[in-house]
Amino acid sequence: MLIMLRKGITLQQGTFTAVIAPEPVILSALNDIPDIGRFLFLFLCGNYSRLLSRINRTSSNFEIRRPFTADQLLTALKEASHTVIFIEHDPTLFDNADRLLDPVAAALRNAGHEALVILYSPDMDRSFATLARQADRLIEIVHTDEPVYSGQYQSSRLRRQGSPPAPTQKTLGVF
Repeated sequence: MLIMLRKGITLQQGTFTAVIAPEPVILSALNDIPDIGRFLFLFLCGNYSRLLSRINRTSSNFEIRRPFTADQLLTALKEASHTVIFIEHDPTLFDNADRLLDPVAAALRNAGHEALVILYSPDMDRSFATLARQADRLIEIVHTDEPVYSGQYQSSRLRRQGSPPAPTQKTLGVF
């Protein structure tokens, strides 16, 4: 199971990856990859989800759980037996529950031994940083004007026939 976020940035099974990215990048990865429907997919989000209403999945393999406390998140992670576990980070789960940051981080890491575990947030906060310390990889994708990945990439340079060649790099001489 591979999920491509951008050209050259893939997520694979058997890893725990923390991802900071704009919402369109994550939504494209969740909605546009048809292979996801073949695998057991668990989507975990807390009190408020920015993504849930915009995910277009109808597969019976796509399960949604909404833990409203850090204890419930920890339980959901320990009980999960899915191929892909996607956690939309909600910092409010850890309000008055800082003691559970380390156990949740350990549960994410342990789940990452068997599944593809993705901890997602559109931006960094203190609780996300603590959880991400246990991740195999931390990927941050900054917002750009380039389109999100949607299949084959084509060169952004258009070459017209008969146009002069691109200028070559020159070095300065020694004075």
